[in-house]
Amino acid sequence: MVCGSGRRLGSALARLGALRAAGLPRLGAGFLHADSDLRKSKLVSQPDMKVELLPALTDNYMYLIIDEETKEAAIVDPVQPQKVVEVVRKHGVKLTTVLTTHHHWDHAGGNEKLVKMESGLRVYGGDNRVGALTQKVSHSTTLQVGSLNVKCLFTPCHTSGHICYYVTKPNSSEPPAVFTGDTLFVAGCGKFFEGTPEEMYKALIEILGRLDPETRVYCGHEYTINNLKFARHVEPNNAAIQQKLAWAKAKYDNGEPTIPSTIAEEFTYNPFMRVREKTVQQHAGETDPIRTMGAIRKEKDSFRVPKD
Repeated sequence: MVCGSGRRLGSALARLGALRAAGLPRLGAGFLHADSDLRKSKLVSQPDMKVELLPALTDNYMYLIIDEETKEAAIVDPVQPQKVVEVVRKHGVKLTTVLTTHHHWDHAGGNEKLVKMESGLRVYGGDNRVGALTQKVSHSTTLQVGSLNVKCLFTPCHTSGHICYYVTKPNSSEPPAVFTGDTLFVAGCGKFFEGTPEEMYKALIEILGRLDPETRVYCGHEYTINNLKFARHVEPNNAAIQQKLAWAKAKYDNGEPTIPSTIAEEFTYNPFMRVREKTVQQHAGETDPIRTMGAIRKEKDSFRVPKD
């Protein structure tokens, strides 16, 4: 008897085989994920805080944040509530908090179901469009998950109510974490659906860019390879981009996440974090960082990703 996940694996591998037989390029295991079952989760473990990366849908990530001192936990963007509940049970922790980055269905679409499955949850977000919202937050709002401090960072642009969550442990020497939703990706940023280049510049450079350089960046999607291919197009002579792209391809082909990065790393290869650099400005044909931000985002929106 073949279980459901086995059938899905067999079906996905059959599709992969058919594509290769047709002479199409090898796309990596993750490319054909009809659901998250074939993508590996990842546990980033520190003495004070654990973060489990939970693949969701085709290329989303949910994040379980565990305070090691109190065994209290928060979940970021729980679009697949059943998977969240199973992982919470696995770790034997108490889920108290939902941190929603923005209202789009692939981030907030599981909130209503999760609050029915887990009673007493506090649901935070910066937008009244967030489902099951119990507390609307704004820039610099602070909250607690056990002994962990969570600072809300208002980063409108992708949506007008987007919030990033900066998580620290008092008196700890461990790297902080920031959960950036669709504002900052590894080597990229979100589309400007409801905002302006000025807003994204402020979000990336003046807010996220001023965090501790060692802060680990946990973003909302697995877009790293395509983002790095665009970064390579903008700065073809940037060695950091070439190295990160080779690393990301190897991870992706093994079904592994390419996340987290760090704020310091993003300044070396993310063109949207590098809009003050002459090489990026010259590519955009601009001398102003904000106009450069707008120009490269417009170019990225219509960029045809090469197959290599």
